[in-house]
Amino acid sequence: MRIISGIYKSRKIVAPKKLPVRPTTDMAKESLFNILNNNFYFEAIKVLDLFAGTGNISYEFASRGTKQITCVDQDFGCIKFINETAKSFEMPIQTIKSNVFDYLEKSNLQADVIFADPPYSFTDEEFAKIPELIFKNNLLLDEGLLIVEHSKHTNLSNLDHFAYSKSYGGNMFSFFENT
Repeated sequence: MRIISGIYKSRKIVAPKKLPVRPTTDMAKESLFNILNNNFYFEAIKVLDLFAGTGNISYEFASRGTKQITCVDQDFGCIKFINETAKSFEMPIQTIKSNVFDYLEKSNLQADVIFADPPYSFTDEEFAKIPELIFKNNLLLDEGLLIVEHSKHTNLSNLDHFAYSKSYGGNMFSFFENT
């Protein structure tokens, strides 16, 4: 994976092959950040990266100047890799090793952008639980966006707070807003 823009532009990050991850493709990531660039001043926002995996999305935010980034993943190897990478690049990324659903139940950390990249194999109920917990616990700040990455075979448009979705190859991003 590579960082697309910002102070670490074009830097490659190689994750260990043993991590249980499916990183967001560069094409999909670039398209996502084109949307976000039109909506946010990166230096002024707080980001919550759920099911963070390799930290791919968080590195992109950090490269663009975001200073408050929290990654949540339940895999120790993923958390270790994110911590090592963030330290080597001096990125302001905090990690939390936790089951995401347990974290969302207990957290009071609010963010402008919440990005969730759960396993594509999640059931409709598991996908629905992500925005449900985020909005129930008021974790998304006003004017913020929740973005859930999923396969094109999953449809989240029937969920509360759904705003729109964008498709990039086999990847989809569904956007949710405080309304």
